[in-house]
Amino acid sequence: MSVYTPVSEADLSAWLSGYALGKLRHLAPIAAGIENTNYFVTVDDGDFVLTLYERLPVKDLPFYLDLMAHLGQKKLPVPQPQKNRDGSFFTMLNGKPATLIEKAAGAPQIRPTAEHCAAIGRTLAGMHLAVGDFTQTLDNPRGAIWRQEAAHAVRPFLDASQQTLLDRELAAQQPFARALPTGAVHADLFRDNVLFVDPQKTRIGGIIDFGFAATDAFLYDLAITVNDWCLADNQTGAFDDEKLFALLAAYQQIRVVSTEEKSLWPQMLRCSALRFWLSRLHDLYLPRNGTLVHAHDPAHFERILRRRVGDPVFWPTT
Repeated sequence: MSVYTPVSEADLSAWLSGYALGKLRHLAPIAAGIENTNYFVTVDDGDFVLTLYERLPVKDLPFYLDLMAHLGQKKLPVPQPQKNRDGSFFTMLNGKPATLIEKAAGAPQIRPTAEHCAAIGRTLAGMHLAVGDFTQTLDNPRGAIWRQEAAHAVRPFLDASQQTLLDRELAAQQPFARALPTGAVHADLFRDNVLFVDPQKTRIGGIIDFGFAATDAFLYDLAITVNDWCLADNQTGAFDDEKLFALLAAYQQIRVVSTEEKSLWPQMLRCSALRFWLSRLHDLYLPRNGTLVHAHDPAHFERILRRRVGDPVFWPTT
């Protein structure tokens, strides 16, 4: 778990005076996340998540928080950021922009069934339709430029085989610039960012952690999601066909996927795998200072990337 900026009860009590939520009752660091500092907070008016944004520019925060508010207004299961007495979603705390967000109900389903995958497919498609009238935009900070910069930074730490894979994939993604349906996307919809109220009944209680949200192709968001949710196991990177077909079929029931999107599916799966392999390599070899910091194993996404290259997965025809 990650805490880059410690927050004491005294610090938080003073900051909370800007909200009409009552007194602080409990404060505890959250055992998850690698980008920001997060705490569970209980006040008189309920339970919330306090997030201190460690790397996100202040000018970009309205995009993330307004997106969450927008999706909530569209009746999607997205916990809502809280406005303070001045009507702002965030203010500075211990030198970092900070916000309070509703604590969503439920728990992640780390071993999802096809039914769970169908539920997330429907919800993701609903999110993609819901942002049709969300007018704010934000270039993806983990897009093509970042991939080149991150690759340069981590390359000295890789063996010859890994360097070959990296160089080949960067080259393969260079011409990948076709116009696809785009909008505000989550861009990090992993299993631990979806909370199910009842895992057996597959009811989603909350979509959380919008820290990588950006304006990008909906297909990219979908590829990120299936590369995590639909694996047969964590050792080979192969898909479980039942889970994959369930998620894609449920998605298409809500949002129609174009012929061009389908044709680019194998390449987008590789692109999304490359993005997370690079970020995990960067976190492992070039970590930030902090306490309770956990870096995910980059070998997991290296296996997925190699699998997507060696065994391309095409859009289902039935």
